[in-house]
Parts: sequence; C-alpha cells; structure tokens
Amino acid sequence: MSEVAAMERVAARVESVILGKKDPIRLALTCLVAGGHLLIEDLPGVGKTTLAQVLARVLGLEFRRVQFTSDLLPADLLGVSIFDRDSGRFRFHPGPIFSQVVLADEVNRATPKTQSALLEAMEERQVTVEGETRPLPQPFFVIATQNPANLIGTFPLPESQLDRFLMRIRLGYPDAAAERELLLGEERRRILEHLAPVLVAGDLVAVQERAATVHVAPALVDYLQALIAFSRSSPHYRVGLSPRAGLALLRSARAFAFLDGRREVLPEDLQAILPGVVGHRLCLTGAPGEEAAEHLKSHVAVP
Repeated sequence: MSEVAAMERVAARVESVILGKKDPIRLALTCLVAGGHLLIEDLPGVGKTTLAQVLARVLGLEFRRVQFTSDLLPADLLGVSIFDRDSGRFRFHPGPIFSQVVLADEVNRATPKTQSALLEAMEERQVTVEGETRPLPQPFFVIATQNPANLIGTFPLPESQLDRFLMRIRLGYPDAAAERELLLGEERRRILEHLAPVLVAGDLVAVQERAATVHVAPALVDYLQALIAFSRSSPHYRVGLSPRAGLALLRSARAFAFLDGRREVLPEDLQAILPGVVGHRLCLTGAPGEEAAEHLKSHVAVP
C-alpha cells in the first residue's frame, strides 16, 4: 500500500469518529505529515480532545494526555529526579512529555511558567531537566487544545508559544446531519476503544520524508515570498510573518499536495493551508486571525 493510500485510510478512519469535519481533519493530518505541532482552539464539547486521541491511535503513536490546570507545575510535565535509597542515587522519572504524542488538554488553563516548559520540547525535540538534556521520542508531536481566551480561568498563550504550533484549527459545531448521526449512533468513546491503528511510527516517518520531496516550482516560491512581503509591509498587520512562518507555509503546502496525491505544489494548496498556518501569527486590527489570512490572500495575486 502506497503512502498516499495509507493516509487516505487514516483520514477515513478519523472521519468515522469525528463526524462532518472533513476539512479540519485534512488540515490536522497535513500538520502532522509536515512534522508540526497542532493547536485546536474551540469551545468545550465540540470534539477537540477526541480528535487528538483518534489521530494518535490511527497513526500508531504512543499517546499521553496531560490535563493543564492552574496548579500544574513544569516538573509534572517534564519529570523529576527522586532519591532511590536502594542505590543511594537520584533517579530521573520522566514525565508525560516523553511520548510520541502529547495531548496538552486546555493548555491555556495553565500558568505561563508551565506553558513555557513546552518551548524547548516543541522547537528542539529535547528537554533540559536539572542541567541534563534528554532527547524526546521520534516522531514527536504536541497536540494542544485550548478554549477561547474570553472564557474564565484562561491564560492567553504568548506569541513565542503560539509560533511553535505549525497550525491552529477550529472544529466548530457539526451540521444537522452529522449531529443527528452523533446523537443516535454509538458512543464515540466506545468507538475509540476499538479503533485499530492504520500505521506504525516508522510508517509515519516514511510518509513525512516522502511529503518533503514534493516539488515546489520557482513561481510558487515567488507567490509565497509575495505573501510574506505583503504581511510585513502592509499597515493592516501589527507584525509581519517571520522566516519560521514562511518555512511552515512551505512544509504545510507540500504535505497538503502530497495528501492529495500530487507531486507538485499548486497555488491552491498554499491558499488552502494559509488560514491554519498564519491565523495565529497575524493580527489584523479588529478581526480574527482567519480574516487576516483572507485579507492577505485577497491582496496578493497569484503569479
């Protein structure tokens, strides 16, 4: 079975649990194939946590969930050394961060100190605890969920933290047909318990490597650079897109084209992933990030 066919099976299995959300699921898989971390922002109860669990299971990845709360400490996430009386030495007990998929559930309910414990892990795939640097498993993903910032008891993620997420997506409410199937069908948790993986971790690495080879024409790079340049020069944005954001757009566009079974990136691929990649990086006065992305797309012509 080819890598593309395998990912089609992955998408179909996720869609059997998360009903009526084909586009957000496609973006979530694009993010993971591109090797990035995923932020899912929406109201409580729309399936954010379930989506993260389903993705980890069908991709055959080791999964740990951490419920972020205001009293969660960095050591609860990273691990701590405890004195072992039998050996007379301190022994390090790794925290849940040492897993292939870490679900940071309601990440913006933790304090900024605990949120910042994720920075090194997300950027460098390693953590430094008590002066010793320890590598994290490969592949390694953080899938974080967060509630809208206007809800009680939230600590907004700083820009440096948001920038570590390759994409931010929203699920929204299901349509009437999907919600009816959800109400009358089998409980999602029971379906999840019996869900078989489609891939193993090594398969996903091969998929990522293949996606990274998708061809990008010079004209497409011109279009990408024009989008970045406009975001930096336009007075409508508080701050323009960084070089890291440009790399994120390119990786995501390659992964999106790969999942569509193509060997070359089209402008439509870049436009499709643009809201998810720049929506949490751009700030358009008086408008949410997705509208900032649409504004950017409408003001830069395709070569």
